[in-house]
Amino acid sequence: MSKREELRNLETIPVGSLGIIALQSCKELGEKVDKYLVDWRTEREHAHSEDLAFKGYQRDSYLLQTKVPRFGSGEAKGVILESVRGNDLYILVDVANYSLTYSLCGHPNHMSPDDHFQDLKRIIAAVGGKARRITVIMPFLYESRQHKRSARESLDCALALQELVSMGVDNIITFDAHDARVQNAIPLNGFETVQPAYQFIKGLLKNVKDLTIDSEHMMVVSPDEGGMSRAIYIANNLGLDMGMFYKRRDYTRLVDGRNPIIAHEFLGSSVEGKDVIVVDDMISSGESVIDVCAALKKRKANRIFIFATFGLFTNGLQKFDEAHSTGLFDYVLTTNLIYQSPELLKRPYYINCDLSKYIAYIIDTLNHDASISDLLNPSDRIQNLLARYKNGEM
Repeated sequence: MSKREELRNLETIPVGSLGIIALQSCKELGEKVDKYLVDWRTEREHAHSEDLAFKGYQRDSYLLQTKVPRFGSGEAKGVILESVRGNDLYILVDVANYSLTYSLCGHPNHMSPDDHFQDLKRIIAAVGGKARRITVIMPFLYESRQHKRSARESLDCALALQELVSMGVDNIITFDAHDARVQNAIPLNGFETVQPAYQFIKGLLKNVKDLTIDSEHMMVVSPDEGGMSRAIYIANNLGLDMGMFYKRRDYTRLVDGRNPIIAHEFLGSSVEGKDVIVVDDMISSGESVIDVCAALKKRKANRIFIFATFGLFTNGLQKFDEAHSTGLFDYVLTTNLIYQSPELLKRPYYINCDLSKYIAYIIDTLNHDASISDLLNPSDRIQNLLARYKNGEM
């Protein structure tokens, strides 16, 4: 049993029998999470294991069978194929999984975030209030980029959160929310936004063996002012300096609904000769992060490593292939919290950060109604990781 497993106090009675529903969009991640939970609970010697409250505590799988069949018109329904009465339910959904298709009047239609969110609501509706508690684990928060109103426009993220709560969802767990203040829309319900900083640092240290981690040789950079807190957290934990780019825009023109970026201006100390970690919440088209890498190379930065929680790569990988071949960056690290294309996984410059064990820890701890504070703040684990790296143990 792992050291972290031993540190957690899981002697409490579970909230209810554990049930995990991994929607089709999150099937692979759900299976990995389930395997960890099965292994841990098989090994765990529990003082109250004979109590009635622990009935079904150790099982071959905690995944519950569900399906969302569709009619020829593209409409659908959620179906749960086994009992959920009294369960502590955890529903996993990846709203960014564009690889799934369904037939719409005979035409193949790729599922959009709207489709995935609707399927989530269908499954919650099928539960019908019979579960003891419902927690939605939505790594990429639906409509999180539409989090504030700057004109006469909809507040989609706030509406979505309120809709889930009104359907009986008790807690929402997401990762690296674009703006965590969206939780103000549901102030009386649980909302956690989890940072995968530890997994990024671990991924980098396991794959790059010759790093000198100090402020003379390394630096952390945020590509915009919105991501400052992410960069500050990683810089402080690694003992590095931090810099920031801000986008200079042309407010006299609109291109595709946005004011075009003229230049990325840099604020911070010199990056010359230093390895640089660029930290962001997501890579969408990738234009912005590649521009930042180019600007850092002009300032004579050494190696560049890109950390992004969600690798959407909406315009494909060609730009990244070209940027890597010309030496603009060395590695891209993203997580398996959203769909990763087979092409991405084959790229020599790509490092995959697996979050399944972390999610399993969160589910296991919450099922016992124990505190997840230490899981949300991984500073101690990061320091242990650094010590092992510097001692050549990785």
